[in-house]
Amino acid sequence: MALALVTGATGFLGGHLVNELLERGHQVRALYRSPSTLAAIGEYDIETVRGDVLDRSSLEHAMQGVDWVFHVAASTASWKPKFAEQTAINVGGTENVVAAALAARVKRLIHTSSVAVYGFTDDYISERSPHLGLQSWVNYSRTKALGEAKAREGLAKGLDVVIVNPTHILGPGDTQSWGRLILLVDQRKLPGVPPGSGAFVDVRQVARAQVTAAEQARSGESFLLGGEEATFLDLVQRIGAMLGKPAPKRAVPALALRGYARAVDAWSRITGKEPDLTPESVAFVCHHMRCDCRKAQTELGLQTTPLDRLLGDTIAWMRQQRLLSL
Repeated sequence: MALALVTGATGFLGGHLVNELLERGHQVRALYRSPSTLAAIGEYDIETVRGDVLDRSSLEHAMQGVDWVFHVAASTASWKPKFAEQTAINVGGTENVVAAALAARVKRLIHTSSVAVYGFTDDYISERSPHLGLQSWVNYSRTKALGEAKAREGLAKGLDVVIVNPTHILGPGDTQSWGRLILLVDQRKLPGVPPGSGAFVDVRQVARAQVTAAEQARSGESFLLGGEEATFLDLVQRIGAMLGKPAPKRAVPALALRGYARAVDAWSRITGKEPDLTPESVAFVCHHMRCDCRKAQTELGLQTTPLDRLLGDTIAWMRQQRLLSL
């Protein structure tokens, strides 16, 4: 049995990770920033400690006696006014986690990176692919790549580090990312569908892979965690069919989407209100992501949840939470 500290424990993936650790008999210490977020993990018998990845002293305190650290906390912002904070969290926060883990002599750090570190490439992505995100104009890609580099610096200093790079995470408990897309389809407010595609991984499989990585992966290894690949048009049409709601029959051209995003982003500088689309977010949804996840399947037991089942589970949870119309 290990004692694991989880940063980002009150978030979508963090909550599933906490559950998976407990299911496997481990003890959990959850880092939280605000008491208002604790309700998300209130059902679990765990220890909680207040802290922030931007406060190294709070991290060092939280890591005392810890065996494993799961660094999940991150900013996924895509709006320029939030980029300074995003850089501080994704890069500086990871640097602080690494420094605190070294000081506390934890046995292993499992760093949650992202497929975004590989940038916008037309090639199949594998763990051997170059980190094009280091030179990306998209702040999220660049800061996640720089954050992963900070984790590897810790490895060079003697910290046992394993890295996971999830693709598009979907599943029960999601109310923001793809859960928001489901809400828009349900409310018939989806303005259009982007022309890109992605790999959709079950959040529960990501959590299982993370814990398996802590238990048995080789130090210094990284793992792409993906799932069934589909176009966003296919995804939306499946959601519409499951909800009994109409869905678009064709995708919006990338050029039109990029033009619209630039216009609303410019207007947001005047209003101060964050837009639904930005040039950065549009770049992701116009991209065709293709991933080779065989390494994680072989070494971590990653399984692919069929997209229809994954959507069905997510929609069932949203109905249970009364987030969808009857």
